[in-house]
Amino acid sequence: MARQQSRYICQTCGAAHLRWEGQCRTCGAWNTLVETVVRETDKPRSTGPRAGPADRTRVPQSLRGLREVEPVRIPTGIGEVDRVLGGGLVPGSAVLLGGEPGIGKSTLLLQAAAGLALGLAVGTGDSGGEVLYATGEESAGQVRLRATRLGLLEGSAADRISVVAESEVGRIIELTREARPIALIVDSIQTVTVDELDGPAGSVGQVRECALRLMEMAKQDGTAVILVGHVTKDGTLAGPKTLEHLVDAVLSLEGERTATLRLLRATKNRFGSTEEVGVFEMAERGLTEIADPGRAFLATTDEHAPGSVAGATLEGTRPLLVEVQALVAPGGYGSPRRTASGIDTNRLALLVAVLGRRAGIGLGSHDVYANLAGGLELDDPALDLPLCLALASSLRDKPVPRDLVAVGEVGLLGELRPVPGLERRLREAARLGFRAAIVPGSSRSAPPSVAGIEVIAVANLREAIGKAVGSGHGPSGDHDQAAGLQQVLASDQGGIAGSPEGRGSRGDA
Repeated sequence: MARQQSRYICQTCGAAHLRWEGQCRTCGAWNTLVETVVRETDKPRSTGPRAGPADRTRVPQSLRGLREVEPVRIPTGIGEVDRVLGGGLVPGSAVLLGGEPGIGKSTLLLQAAAGLALGLAVGTGDSGGEVLYATGEESAGQVRLRATRLGLLEGSAADRISVVAESEVGRIIELTREARPIALIVDSIQTVTVDELDGPAGSVGQVRECALRLMEMAKQDGTAVILVGHVTKDGTLAGPKTLEHLVDAVLSLEGERTATLRLLRATKNRFGSTEEVGVFEMAERGLTEIADPGRAFLATTDEHAPGSVAGATLEGTRPLLVEVQALVAPGGYGSPRRTASGIDTNRLALLVAVLGRRAGIGLGSHDVYANLAGGLELDDPALDLPLCLALASSLRDKPVPRDLVAVGEVGLLGELRPVPGLERRLREAARLGFRAAIVPGSSRSAPPSVAGIEVIAVANLREAIGKAVGSGHGPSGDHDQAAGLQQVLASDQGGIAGSPEGRGSRGDA
C-alpha cells in the first residue's frame, strides 16, 4: 500500500529534512528547503527490463522509423487565441496563462470555455463537449455575474460549462474524471492546495505538486488543462520555474490596465510557434478581437506633431504598424532623464549616443522621453530607425511626413542594417495608406519593390534623418561638422545643420 508524506527537500543538494529550517544542514545553503510529497512504496524496485518485446512504445526506435502524428486541435472559438496556440487547444495538453491582476485573464478564459463547449475538433466530426471551470479565487456566484456581463447565459454554451468553487487538487481531479470534460480550467494554480502538504496555498511546494498532479491527469485522461498563474511585481510568473517547464504552453496577457488594447503572446509552445501574437480590445462585453490589428497602434488624430514616426514591426507572421513617439526637452539641473515606455531603456540610451556621435543630433543635455502608442512592449530592432527619426523630429520641432514609415536597425557606427521580413512589412504599410518608406540600403542587394509605396534606401542614419526631417533650423556651433553633413546629405531636401552637444535647434529655446 503506497504511503504519502511530506519532507522538506533542499533544492541545492537534495537532502531531506523533517521540518523547515532556514539553512540546509547538509550543504549550508540558505532558504532552499521546499516542502515536497515523498511517495514511498512497499514494492521492491525491479531491476529487470521495464517492457517486453511486444511493447514497442518503450523500446528505442530509429528516428526514421518514428511515426508522425498530427495532433488534433479543438478551436476555442476565439481566432486570436487559436492563432497563438498554433491552431487550437490540443487534448491532453497543459496551458499556463499569466498576466497582471485585472488584465482580463478570467474574462478571456470564460469566453474560451464557451467556444470550447460549442466548437468542433479540427479534422474530426466530434462536437464540443463539457467544460469544467474550477475557481479558487471567486465564488460560483461571482463567475455567474461575469458570465451574465459577457452575455454567455443567453446561448446554449451555458448548459455545457460547469462551475465548481474548489481549491483541493484531489477533489478537482476527482470531479474532472467523473464529468469527463474536454477541458479543465483552474483559476488559479496559486489557490489550489494538496492535503498532504502543510504549506500555505501559493507556496513553492504546493504550486509544484498541484501542477504535477494536474499534468499527470491531463496526459492520462486526454483532458486539456488550462491554468491561470499569478505574476510578480516585475511581471514574471510567480512560483517555481518548474511550473513553466511542466506545462506544454505558457501564454501571457499583456497591456495597460487603463488602456483598452490587450496582447496575447506565447513564451513557450510545444505545439506551435512562439512568435505569434493575438490582439484584443477590452469592451463592455469582454475581450473582442481586433478586426484590423495592423492599424490598431497607429495615431488616431488628424494632427501630426513633431516627434511621431510610424514604424513597422513583425510579430511572428503578422506585420503591425506602430506609432513611435519621442519628446526632447531642455534638461534641468543634474543628469538628463532617459525615460521609455514599451522600449528598452538601455536601447534608448544607446541610440541617443549614436545620434550625438554619428548624426550630429546632440541630446546629451536634454531630457528624452520615448513611448510606443497603445501600451505595446516590443524589442524589435526594426524600431531603431523610427525612434531615431522621432528624436530628431522632436529636437528640430519639424514633423515627419504623415505618410512616411521607417524600418531599420541602427548600428553603433551609425549604419543601417536590414531586418527580416522587410517586404511583408512594406506590403502592410502600403495597404494602410503609407506612400513612402525609409529602409536600409545595401550594395549587395536591392530593397524590395512594393506597389503603391516609394521605397527610399539609405545607408546611414544621417542620410535617413535628412530624408525624413530635412534641413535643421537654429544656430550651428560647428561649421566644419555642418559642412560635412551638407556634403553627405546632398539631395533635393537639403542637409542637416549640425547640433553640437549642449546646443540644438529652435526646440531647445
